[in-house]
Amino acid sequence: MSIFEAIIFGIVQGLTEFLPISSTAHIVILQWLFGTDFEGLTFEIILHVASVLALLLFFRHDVIAIIRGFFRFLFQKDTNERASFFFGLYLLVATAITGVLGLIVEDYAEAFLKTPLVIGGALLLTGIFLLIIENIHYRYTRSVNEMNLMDAVIIGLAQTLAVIPGISRSGSTLITALAVGIERKTAVRFSFLLAIPVIAGSSLLAIEDVFQGGFAEGNVVALILSFAVTFVFSLIGIKWLIRWLEKSKLYYFAIYCFAIGFVVIFFLDPASV
Repeated sequence: MSIFEAIIFGIVQGLTEFLPISSTAHIVILQWLFGTDFEGLTFEIILHVASVLALLLFFRHDVIAIIRGFFRFLFQKDTNERASFFFGLYLLVATAITGVLGLIVEDYAEAFLKTPLVIGGALLLTGIFLLIIENIHYRYTRSVNEMNLMDAVIIGLAQTLAVIPGISRSGSTLITALAVGIERKTAVRFSFLLAIPVIAGSSLLAIEDVFQGGFAEGNVVALILSFAVTFVFSLIGIKWLIRWLEKSKLYYFAIYCFAIGFVVIFFLDPASV
């Protein structure tokens, strides 16, 4: 992998990880275009670790408040921290569901689902759901204090679909949270914070690859550069998406998913690039 490719991969990973357009699909498409085949998981781990560190930095105050409130309510029965306790509990439940189901289907997804038809079809499906959710008008939406355990279960199940390249993790959690009637601000916050344990956990499970010679798969300088670029552009992507969702709609992401999906299905043949 060249320095140029490392920079491009870092930019794309950083910008797409938290947008509802599937970072996995974009990384696979880039591999096809560049004719790059990553041996092992080191490169993917590095990109994901950079993204989750950016997320931790951006939401550091939220993370600290939730952890502190969770244990204060649990051990000190501080009723002022009830909301933080249950928000943290729902994050744990959704993470556990995703983790267990993800481990079951991950190998199958890796082996059989990274094809133009599957990825393109999944992007089209993501676009369809983005359009649907923007056309649902709720008379009443629930705040963070009105979330319940079933919300966490449903969101965790939906997030599991993201093992399919082209189904966005952030998109699936955001769309599902909105669909069950959670207000947009809370849905966005829950989706972002849920990414921290999910991405960190999947990276830790695959970290053994790094210690088994994974760094030999590529230029160490390129790997470090990709990490730095991903970190910076992940921060940009997080800030941009939050501001976008405060003012704009999800239609534009849907249109983008449709465009990329059709291109992948009808014009992109990995064997010929």
